[in-house]
Formats: sequence, structure tokens, C-alpha cells
Amino acid sequence: ISIIMSIPIRKTLLLSITTSTVALSTFAGNSSKSPNIIIIMADQLRADLMQREGYALNTMPFADKLAKSGAWFNKAYTAAPASGPARVCMLTGRFPNATHVRSNHNIQDAFYSKDLFDVAHEQGYTTALVGKNHSHLSKERVDFWCPYNHGGQEAKQKSEKGEAFDKYLGTLDMYSNLEPSPYGVEGQLPYRMVDDASQWIDSLDGKPFLMWFSMAEPHNPYQICEPYYSMFPPESLPPLKSSAKDRKAKGEEYELLAEMMAQGHKGFQENLPRLRSIYHGMLRMIDDQLARLVDELKKQNIYDNTIILFIADHGDYAGEYGLMKKGVGLDDAITRIPMQWTGPGIKASTLPQEAHVSIVDIFPTICEIMDAEIPIGVQGRSLWPMLQGKEYPKEEFASVMAEDGFGGMYYTKADATDYQKEGAVGKQGLLFDELNTWTQSGTMRMLRKDDWKLVYDMDGNGWLYNLKQDPSEVNNRFNDPSCKETRNEMIEGLLRWDISSQDPLPVPRHRYRFKRNEHNYLFR
Repeated sequence: ISIIMSIPIRKTLLLSITTSTVALSTFAGNSSKSPNIIIIMADQLRADLMQREGYALNTMPFADKLAKSGAWFNKAYTAAPASGPARVCMLTGRFPNATHVRSNHNIQDAFYSKDLFDVAHEQGYTTALVGKNHSHLSKERVDFWCPYNHGGQEAKQKSEKGEAFDKYLGTLDMYSNLEPSPYGVEGQLPYRMVDDASQWIDSLDGKPFLMWFSMAEPHNPYQICEPYYSMFPPESLPPLKSSAKDRKAKGEEYELLAEMMAQGHKGFQENLPRLRSIYHGMLRMIDDQLARLVDELKKQNIYDNTIILFIADHGDYAGEYGLMKKGVGLDDAITRIPMQWTGPGIKASTLPQEAHVSIVDIFPTICEIMDAEIPIGVQGRSLWPMLQGKEYPKEEFASVMAEDGFGGMYYTKADATDYQKEGAVGKQGLLFDELNTWTQSGTMRMLRKDDWKLVYDMDGNGWLYNLKQDPSEVNNRFNDPSCKETRNEMIEGLLRWDISSQDPLPVPRHRYRFKRNEHNYLFR
């Protein structure tokens, strides 16, 4: 097996490794023709703000309808609540402790054997990136490269309206516009992305393709045009599960994040209701563009042979704890993500799957859909048997893990409070980067199982929440004597996850045989 590993000094390191593996490919789709695959990713989209999740407002009706025509999960989690680490995890099927990408500033250190685009090319797929990258993926590895980012479209001739809208985005300092955005929905990036994606698909003449359709929304800058701006006025929004008063129970990091946010975004607390309103409007705009893209697939007669995966890289506080964006902790608001699969071979269900799944499970699942072997080093499990309605080991998906932090000790206010010098806060009171030295230092692991969540850090601090009774995650029961048995069971489960997800790369070069379970299951 030829293993390619990305390392900081050289782009690739070639190793010849002889080992034995089990046969892992089991594709049994409805068509003899290879299915097209589209991964539609939203950036910073919170899972529980959708009506199928029980939310009071109908923010994403088309996504809800599409989910119920396939398989969807309400216990899906990112591997890390930050864009760079999460996206590298999705493309490689590996946790941050294995990819070495534990922050947005280590993407070039990505460590893996093969990723999703490598396998797609080996299987004869034409590939595309339309939208935000923020991963180790590079232009020369993709057949159609059409990047967009939070500041607009990159490296392409733009329309007059597109040019004007992108200049407008540059005035927002990655924060917000509290008034309706100019240039209408046609200027919004997802709308233009649908146009670009549709034109490219139309040029393929029936070749199977893999497309990563990656929207930079509803990530800040929080902005939206009419009619979306007025769809969810602040006074119509449901009450939050928590408030700024709960930050004290959450810990010093949350208070620190709020302090920096107030410095970096002047008037933030007063604007919070409107920011929430804009965020809801962005959800509906994304939903309408999802519907447009599916409609284009139907017009080109390829919808029936296309698997569509709709996910997010991570969530958004969206007002919880008096915060927006993300930054600290492993709360469900920022770690739980939507995940829904639709297409040939996938069994439809109006009810959510019971399984606990991760963003790292996406790559091995697509490998089996493509009839490809899952590369050595992948830590995720294939969901393909489950998605087809076949038997799968329930215990394998009884829990899920997530990670946070770039390592070292916690950096606190006792160390320094010059947020401008570090770069977390801008000098004009408009710019604030919530992913900074204070919020990202240290190491945490999270385990979700049934109604319980455990978070444990490198200092031995523990947080135990019953999500059914305490969805805002403010009542820490780690030291509650009545929860001792549950706590010990969760710690044992987290330890097993941590051991099972140790990086197998590089596998032994000689003699030893490397064994894996079918579908890359970890615990079977």
C-alpha cells in the first residue's frame, strides 16, 4: 500500500508499507452506474434551530423535507468546534489528535494516508470544490476549483452585482450589518455558488462527480438581504435555553470570551436580539439555495443518481450564554451538527437515526459508496450499512467523541489581558476573533451517550450533564453522589474512545499484520 502523509516540511512523504487488510467495500446501490456525490456543508450552522428538531420556527423547510426522504441524525457531532480542524477531519476521516490539525493555524500540518479527493480520483470521479475550503485541500488536486470565502468570491471574473456585493462584505470586519444587506439574494454567495455549480455539472456529460459545495454562511459576518431580514423579527424568536447569567456556572473561559467579545464588537449585548434574527434569516436563505441546487439536479436528470449529504462543520451559540459565534467548550450548541443523507440506496425514514455519529464517519461511508477500500489510518466508521437499512452493531454507535484545544496549559487572565496585542481584538472595536490563545489553549475531550454528556480536560476537571433535563448544560453533576455510577461509566467510555482512536499511522513496516473490522468499526 502506498501511503501519502502530509507533513510541515515537505508536502508529501511516500512510504511503502506491506500489510494485510480486510475487504471493506460493500456498495449495493440501486443503480449500476456510480452515483454522483454532493457534500453540502454550511459553516457554523446550529443543528437544533430546525423544525424537525422540535424548534418552534420553520427556519429550513426544504432541508427538513429532504432529510425525511432519506436518513438523518439528531446525534451527529463535529470532531472539533472550529472550521479548519473539523474540515480536515471530514476529508481524512481522522480526529484532530491524529491529523495534527488542532487549530485554524495548523492546516498545513495535516497528517493522513489518503483523503476523500484522493479516493474519488482513484475511483474515476471528477471532482469540484465550490465555496469555502479552509482545509488542506489545494487547487491542483481538484478538477474544478471555484473558491468563495467570507469576503466573497476568489479568483474569478465576477458579475457587476457580485463585485459590488463582495466589496460590501469587506466593510463588515467579519462581524455584522444590522440593517438589510444590499444587492438582493442574487448577490449572496450561496446563490452565486448554485449558478457556478450548475454550469459545471452541465458540462460533465454524464461523468460521475464528487462535489464539495461549501457555503461560508451562516458564519459571521452576520448579514442578510430582504425578504430574509424581516422573516424572523427579534420579538418573534423563541426564548433561549440559557442567558448571560449562566456564564458563571460555565466557568471563567466563558466570562473571558464575553469580555473580549464586548471589546471587539462594541454594542454587542444590545445588538444580540437582532444578531439572532439575522442568523435565522441566513438559515432560510441557505435553505432556499439548497432547494435551487436540488431543482437544478432534477432539471439535468441526475437527481435520482445523486447522493446528497447536508452537514455543517460546527455550530453557533446563536445567543446562548449571551454569546454568538463559538470559542470555548464543547456545548451542543457548537458541537452538534445536522447530518442528513439522501439518494440511491439510502432508506428513507421520517424519524431520526438512533446512532451517535461523527463528521469523521463521512469519508469511510463515501469510500464504501464508491466501492473503494477505506484507507489505513481512517478512524471513522462507515455508515453505509445503516443508511441502507441493513443490520449494524448498535453498540458501535452507542456513543461519540469530540475534541477541543490546541494543547498545553490553559492561558488565563493571570497570564495577560492584552487582547489587541495577541490579535483577538481589533483596534477599532469592530473586529474580534473568538478563536484565540485564551479560548483555545488546553485540551478537552467530550463523550455523548444517550442523554448524558461528559467533558474531561487535561487537568482532571470534569463536567457531566443530563441533556434531557438540562439542555443548556449549566448543571454540572460530575461530583453529584447520585451520578457516581453514570460518571464512572462515561469516563470508561471516553477512555475506550481515546484508546481506540489512537493514530495507527504509520503501521509496522515489516512482518506484523494490521487487522481491521469490517466497515472500519472500532468496537465490534
